[in-house]
Amino acid sequence: MKRKCECCFRIEQDSETPIYQQLRDHIVSGIAYGKLCEGDCLPSVRQLADQLGVNMHTVNKAYALLAEEGFVSVERCKGVVIVVDGDREKAVGILKDKLQVTLAEAVCRNISKEEVCLLVEEYYNSLGES
Repeated sequence: MKRKCECCFRIEQDSETPIYQQLRDHIVSGIAYGKLCEGDCLPSVRQLADQLGVNMHTVNKAYALLAEEGFVSVERCKGVVIVVDGDREKAVGILKDKLQVTLAEAVCRNISKEEVCLLVEEYYNSLGES
């Protein structure tokens, strides 16, 4: 059964993170924490842009990125729908790329391997509590 998502995203206009990336990150976190489930329909580009007070192209860019990464599919007559089980191999590749940059930043900031492992474990465990 598909349900409409009541999205309550907080976009920080002053953030260094682009708005489309903030929106993408909120949706991925919503999936991870169980607030968004397989088959949920996200608001239309126009609805979400109006709700957030942002340009429609910004929302469209976030949705396109999510579709490219396999978190959503765009279905005719249904709109943008959450997809949980996408291409696992592709997902692992994307994760490796992101981890490589994140770990390089950690090394540059003198964050130890142990600290990184603790942070990963803490965050990963918090996902199971939702």
